[in-house]
Amino acid sequence: MQKKTMKFYDNEELIHSPGTRMLRIMSEYLGPQDIFRKNKVQDTIVFFGSARTQPKHLVEQIIKKAQAQNVSHKELEKLNRDLRMSRYYEDARELSYKMTNWSKKLKQGKRRFIVATGGGPGIMEAANRGAAEAKGLSIGLNISLPFEQSGNPYISRELEMEFHYFFMRKYWFVYLAKALIAFPGGFGTFDELFETLTLIQTKKMSKFMPVVLFGNDFWDKAIDLKGLADFGTIDHEDLKLCYRTDSVDDAYQYLTGQLTKYYLKESPVD
Repeated sequence: MQKKTMKFYDNEELIHSPGTRMLRIMSEYLGPQDIFRKNKVQDTIVFFGSARTQPKHLVEQIIKKAQAQNVSHKELEKLNRDLRMSRYYEDARELSYKMTNWSKKLKQGKRRFIVATGGGPGIMEAANRGAAEAKGLSIGLNISLPFEQSGNPYISRELEMEFHYFFMRKYWFVYLAKALIAFPGGFGTFDELFETLTLIQTKKMSKFMPVVLFGNDFWDKAIDLKGLADFGTIDHEDLKLCYRTDSVDDAYQYLTGQLTKYYLKESPVD
C-alpha cells in the first residue's frame, strides 16, 4: 500500500523550520486566546517577582540543617538573607489569597480579576498558591528555559500554558491585565515591569493600570525613579505611575479601590 502523503500542517519538521516561524508565533497568540475564551477569563491581576524566593518554613529548615553541619559564616549569611527575602513569598501568597477572595465575591458572578503569574517557582508559586488556597482560579504563563523548571503545582491546570517566545508571553501578561504587582525580582521582573511602564507612559496602553511596587527596602535600593526624573530622563509626573507599599493590607486596599473605581459598577458582596 502506498504511504499517504503528509499534510503540511502535520509536518513537524516543517513547522519547526525557520521559514514557518510566523506560524509558531501565531500559535502563541491563538492558543492562549482560545483557552481564555473557553474558560471565560475576562481580565487578570498579574504578579511578578523572583523565582528564587522561597517559603519561610523551607528556608528555616535549610538553616537548621546548615547549622548542624557547621557550614561557613559566609554560607550562613546567604541563608539568613534568603530568610529575610522569604517574607515576600508569604506576602505574595497572602495578597493573592485576599485578592482572589475579593474577586470571587463580585456580584456579576463572572470570572473577573484572575491571578496570573509566570508559572514558575518563588513569587510566582506563592501567588498561584494563595489563589488556590482561596479556592479560586489562577493562570500560569510558563516559559521554556534550559535552567529553570516551570509549572508550579498551584496553577489551575486548565489555565496553564507554556511559551517559547518571551514577547508573546509578555503580550498575554499585559493584554488581559487590569493591575500589576511587582515583588522583588531580577532581570525578568525588571524587564516585565519596565515594558509595562513604557506602554503606560507612551499611552500605547489606553486602559487604566495600577502598578504596585511591593517591598520598600528592595525598591528603594534597586531603582531610583526620582533620580531619573531629576536627570530629566522621565517626567516627575511619571513617578505617579507606581504605588509603593510594604503592607499586604495597604496593597489590598489600594488595588481593590482602584479596580472598583475604574472597572466595577458595584461593590463586592459582604
